[in-house]
Amino acid sequence: MSRIGKQPIPVPAGVNVQIEPGIVRVNGPKGELSERVSRAMAVEQNDGELLVKRPTDRGEHRALHGLTRTLIANMVTGVTDGYEKRLEIQGVGYRAALKGTDIELQVGYSHPVAIDAPAGIEFEVPVPTQIVVRGFSKQLVGETAARIRKVRKPEPYKGKGIRYAGEQVVRKVGKRA
Repeated sequence: MSRIGKQPIPVPAGVNVQIEPGIVRVNGPKGELSERVSRAMAVEQNDGELLVKRPTDRGEHRALHGLTRTLIANMVTGVTDGYEKRLEIQGVGYRAALKGTDIELQVGYSHPVAIDAPAGIEFEVPVPTQIVVRGFSKQLVGETAARIRKVRKPEPYKGKGIRYAGEQVVRKVGKRA
């Protein structure tokens, strides 16, 4: 293991990291995450920092090194600060409501669409046209937000649908007579 990552990952106080062959577990105030890592990568912990080392400078090892380092950094950030994604609903009569821990969407179908909150994810609806998805796993937050958006993607003619906050929908010109 000759190559060392340029960026060590700082581990804040209150975060516990367990390194086993092929698995890294991170425990923190918001929860516990674990990730399988390639056995070719060496993960070391010293002085409140995590270092990811790669065996050679070959392309696949460099790519795997960056992936491993980013996944571990995301786990550390997730168990300390958490992640959130914001969604906006646009369209006449389109709205969201919180039903317990789940969310109910009325987006132009003949029936409301209910979406269950997976373990570790919480929803917030500050206004009926906004949804906030929060959790400590970046992958799970993004996947849940994508599932919500998939219920009614923004359409290109009127722009109605569910979109990420700040997302620009490319509008098309309609049929001209």
